[in-house]
Amino acid sequence: MKVAKFGGTSLASAEQIKKICAIINSDPARTLVVVSAPGKRSSDDTKVTDLLIEMARARLTKRDGREELARAVARYAEIVRDLGLPDSALEPIATDLAARLALPTDDEDLYMDSIKAGGEDNSARLVAEYLRHDGVEAHYIDPGDAGMILSDEPGNARVLQQSYGKLRELKERPGISVFPGFFGYAASGKVVTFPRGGSDITGAILSAAVDAEVYENFTDVDSVFVANPTLVDNPVAVDEITYREMRELSYAGFSVFHDEALEPVFHAGIPVVVKNTNNPQAPGTRIVPERGVGERPVVGIAATDGFSSVYISKYLMNREVGFGRRLLGIFEDEGIPFEHTPSGIDNMSVIVRDTHFNHAAEERVLRRIRTELEVDELSVERGLALAMIVGEGMHHTIGLAARACVAFSRAAVNLEMINQGSSEVSMMFGIKAEDIPAAVRSLYAEFFRE
Repeated sequence: MKVAKFGGTSLASAEQIKKICAIINSDPARTLVVVSAPGKRSSDDTKVTDLLIEMARARLTKRDGREELARAVARYAEIVRDLGLPDSALEPIATDLAARLALPTDDEDLYMDSIKAGGEDNSARLVAEYLRHDGVEAHYIDPGDAGMILSDEPGNARVLQQSYGKLRELKERPGISVFPGFFGYAASGKVVTFPRGGSDITGAILSAAVDAEVYENFTDVDSVFVANPTLVDNPVAVDEITYREMRELSYAGFSVFHDEALEPVFHAGIPVVVKNTNNPQAPGTRIVPERGVGERPVVGIAATDGFSSVYISKYLMNREVGFGRRLLGIFEDEGIPFEHTPSGIDNMSVIVRDTHFNHAAEERVLRRIRTELEVDELSVERGLALAMIVGEGMHHTIGLAARACVAFSRAAVNLEMINQGSSEVSMMFGIKAEDIPAAVRSLYAEFFRE
């Protein structure tokens, strides 16, 4: 049994949906399918999820949202028409989206999740309908009925362990099961969503639950590349990569996978294949537990912005037992997760994501650090990015840090921080956000240009 997940570009139009249905029908093992909401048809188009967010915001700002609803329904109407389906196929979609728009808005986060989930939910109904229209036995699966129970964290939910037993029953269902990605239900019965890009997470959870032979993730590229193709011309393709390497690269900005998506298949030992909906014959990239290192120690380069650094200095900090715990306790109390904590004998920096560290949070944290820890120096630096080189072969390769630093120097990129984990599968560098293009290109030239 294979689990096949199709991303937003694969659902963007009727033509794309015909392609994915042909892919599904070409292999009888593809009996569990996960779909995203329709994505962009062109670079200047709008994703259905974004149309739905606009619809929700209209209601939350005391407008009726009907204009935004009409735009979302129009996207589905075009797909229904171009698939050659009867008008009756659109009616339940239009009714569902209108019902979501009219839901109570008391809890804005839960309301937003209910609206956003409509993209994937109706996409799954539409794909199942087209497969049946094509003479294939196919069933839309409601995540709640199937047992996709998530933590009560709107927009940031995680699967609960109890889900797996019930989801395993999907293995016994006849025909093709079409499952909407991105959302599930809290124990209270409310719709909650994974983080953005969470259809990847849905696919991984289902793969682990049914003990799939492989998790196929169909997107719009032939493979994973060692660097962002928008920054580097014709980067080298990756044939095989480990879970650990992919996790590190996803964290640092690889857009192929959400950085939480691999956890379920990692623990289950299920291989993942990234393939192209528009070129399904291409072998793609395999994500596996272990691989041969080969000649190149580095398998990928990535960079992402949106970070800030809180710098703390206090004389004899290293003699003050519990200082680090109390410092991080302040961030914990304020609900701010930290990313990294590089330190010296008398100083520490706490790297945080800007999404969790607005200016109000900054003021609260700095005030508490000053009063509770009595530090000598305290400052915040914003506009930071993290650049990473990743590879299982780095552990046994001498001189990698020197080569990376030479690459940064060649590109006139100043380093704010260097951090290497004990696993030595990655090396991380703090740089200014505006230096990302130059840094990535120079690192690529150092490690991948012949």
